Amino acid sequence: MRHLISNVWQRLPWRALARWWAVGIAFLVIGLGMLYVLRDLLKLPLLACTLITAESTTIIRYFINDLWVFKERRLSLVRLWQFHVANIAGFVIWSAVVNVLPRFGVHYLIASAAGTACSVVSSMATNFLWIWGKRAKGASEHAPQSADAVPEVTDAG
Repeated sequence: MRHLISNVWQRLPWRALARWWAVGIAFLVIGLGMLYVLRDLLKLPLLACTLITAESTTIIRYFINDLWVFKERRLSLVRLWQFHVANIAGFVIWSAVVNVLPRFGVHYLIASAAGTACSVVSSMATNFLWIWGKRAKGASEHAPQSADAVPEVTDAG
């Protein structure tokens, strides 16, 4: 059992995990800021605020995850689509929490932070095991890209 745990521990993609968490924490702050501006300053309905915040932060997080966290050379429409599909579960969890907790007296910004915490497990699983599973497990950065990615042109000189 000890050997199994040690083997799993050594195979974890520590750098990608650290980057993923850094992006996630940064976007918690960014998302809360966006939600505050949309709700308190622009006075939009809470449901509209959550939808706008979720979609805009999802797109930006995809770009950062793809290029920086998982070190992909080219953006991919397939991975972008997968990221959106994977975020559906996380969004449903987050949206439910952020829209239900205020009905019980919880401030909407605290509800948003709680919703984010609830959706992290789903997000980690889909990001590391499905969308970027091969990258996260340490596959070569020179592995073939997905079919929709544009091949990188390099200068051999």
